Amino acid sequence: MNLWQQYVRPASVPEAVTAMMSSPGPAIPLAGGTDLLLDLEQGRHPPVHTIVDLTCIPELQCVELRGDRLFIGAALPLSQVARHPLVEAHAQALVEACDLVGGPQVRNVATLGGNVAHALPAADGTIALLALDAEAEVASAAGLRRLPLAQLFLGPGKSALKRGEEILVGFHIRLRPRARTASAFERIMRPQGVALPIINLAVWMRRTGALVQGVHIAVGPGGATPFRARTAEAALCGTRFGDEAMDTALRALLAEIKFRSSPRRASADYRRHLVGSLFRETVSLAWQRCK
Repeated sequence: MNLWQQYVRPASVPEAVTAMMSSPGPAIPLAGGTDLLLDLEQGRHPPVHTIVDLTCIPELQCVELRGDRLFIGAALPLSQVARHPLVEAHAQALVEACDLVGGPQVRNVATLGGNVAHALPAADGTIALLALDAEAEVASAAGLRRLPLAQLFLGPGKSALKRGEEILVGFHIRLRPRARTASAFERIMRPQGVALPIINLAVWMRRTGALVQGVHIAVGPGGATPFRARTAEAALCGTRFGDEAMDTALRALLAEIKFRSSPRRASADYRRHLVGSLFRETVSLAWQRCK
């Protein structure tokens, strides 16, 4: 049985949008396809008429500096994101996150855009981008627009991207002074080979001497959508770094987060038990990197 009726390979973002909008039936973009193709084959995705292959669009494959931002194309494979020197220099948490998704074969095919567009609350790339305060660039018939990453998500597996009308082009990360700022990503997963994490956490931090001058904390799965721990951030920001400050921030985190139970991974109670050590480890690593 055919999984689709039409396959097109546009050479530009406008061509891709036009191909989707002009399809006589449901259309969907394809980059890595590690989730999409399995979902189609196993009947977990609504029927598709047109596949729009994005892998020949140069803009979606590039990493470059654009003014005060680092741009990362949505169709770039995770392994290339993790190895790119610009990402290593400005977004270490994203390097660490992309280097943990699946296995080497998956990372060579799966893309950062696919990781985000799948809209899972604990997607590793998403959690790292959220801590880095990234913006998403989206294309439609009306042109290009940017929006905060968090606005892409409506619920578990539910993206705010309009199906058949919008394409995720890439991500913009604000460039920060490399002195006194750093980021880190850590996760805990089961040893049996389940690729999805029990819990993951990303931190971006800026320090001045012994003071935490700024901090972003993202945790997955901390709710129905990818979660920024803003109360914990406020509790830690402006404090003298140390155990007391981290304990206060952790209490704030536990008060605001909403872990859920997963039959394949972990209960909500187990996640609450694990998050303390993961929080301290990741925050401490980001702090140590702020030289």
